[in-house]
Amino acid sequence: MTEHTGESRDADYFNRLYATNPDPWNFTGSVYERQKYDATIGALQSRRFAAGFEVGCSIGVLTARLAAQCDQLLAIDIAPAALAQAEQRCAALGNTRFECRRVPEEWPGGRFDLIVLSEVLYFLTPADIARVAARACAAIAGTGIALLVNYTGATPEPCTGEAAADHFIAAAPRLLPIGRHHGEQFRIDVLRAPD
Repeated sequence: MTEHTGESRDADYFNRLYATNPDPWNFTGSVYERQKYDATIGALQSRRFAAGFEVGCSIGVLTARLAAQCDQLLAIDIAPAALAQAEQRCAALGNTRFECRRVPEEWPGGRFDLIVLSEVLYFLTPADIARVAARACAAIAGTGIALLVNYTGATPEPCTGEAAADHFIAAAPRLLPIGRHHGEQFRIDVLRAPD
């Protein structure tokens, strides 16, 4: 596993990004992002979820699409500026709530049959990824799905996308890998809780 060194990214790191650019990864206009979101939703295979949980929702572009497949969706982010945009984008959705939290320290209570970690794991150290995986294992309900989406290009973050996904899967033996999709620069892993 290739990985970098350093600490997990903190709120200040993300707050600086959003202060400079309200859409720092061009979620609203990028062809890459659109293709990745299409593949992410496709990986769910039109399944309906009672309770979804999205970690690192940013400005809510994927959130709006996930909400269509969830009875209730909790979306969190570490950056208040991103959450403000997400709340505005998803204001018409009656099934979605937003909270400012940092994982793994501020993992919410409750059980979820969908947990989505889209382009968030590689901002964490391997140790924090292992803690997130343990939290996800404890929080997954029934035969719920954990969906990991990771950028596979070069990144200066604490982990590469490939290493981040591999760390999570290794730390979550309760979750069974049932599918993997490789896009041009992203990887999607679908993990399922056992029957």
